[in-house]
Amino acid sequence: MKRKFVAYYRVSTPKQGRSGLGLDAQRAAVAKAVGDGPTSIIAEFTEVESGKRNNRPALDEALTSARLHRATLVVAKVDRLTRSVGFLERLLDAGVDVRFADLPAIEGPTGRFMLQQMAAVAELEAGLISARTKAALAAAKARGQRLGGHRGGSLSSDAQARGREEQSRLADRRAADIAPLLMKLRSKGITSPTEIARTLTEHSIPTARGGAKWSAPQVTLIEARLARRP
Repeated sequence: MKRKFVAYYRVSTPKQGRSGLGLDAQRAAVAKAVGDGPTSIIAEFTEVESGKRNNRPALDEALTSARLHRATLVVAKVDRLTRSVGFLERLLDAGVDVRFADLPAIEGPTGRFMLQQMAAVAELEAGLISARTKAALAAAKARGQRLGGHRGGSLSSDAQARGREEQSRLADRRAADIAPLLMKLRSKGITSPTEIARTLTEHSIPTARGGAKWSAPQVTLIEARLARRP
């Protein structure tokens, strides 16, 4: 199965953008980072903006595309993205994996951890606590202590409510990401849930749970969620 990537390039001035100055080097770095294996760059976005500015419409489009296709955002260099701590924190909330061509190819949970270190050194302590907890659990298991299973406890109503709210937030974001594609399909006469599901499957758009095949009820649920949006 091919790994999918969305490439993001940034130049600081309109002159650089028109001339391609800097873009060739960024494209070469991204191509090298992606490699020659079963991978594919499915989309490319170029921003002409100062690194000090946080208003990045092209980056927003790149993040939306990465979420839609369950792809990794790949950037030539860390400083091409931002030097702003607050901006990196917002990037973490975008819910995509990010690869920097000038850093080791660390993705998934470990990649997010590395990005968090760039945003705030304090996150390191959280990682150390997690590591100590795992070590303590491993030691307890080695001593024969029973781990896991039901212990008679349950989540509080507040915790359950927060979990439902987070699930709803993620579902709303997924629906918003796919809304422009649904509009495009309707403009082409593809309107029934069954036709839309077949087209989404043919275009290799993952379902909300990461599946490869869409069903008509899944399309209907997304359309209903979009209809409830203000």
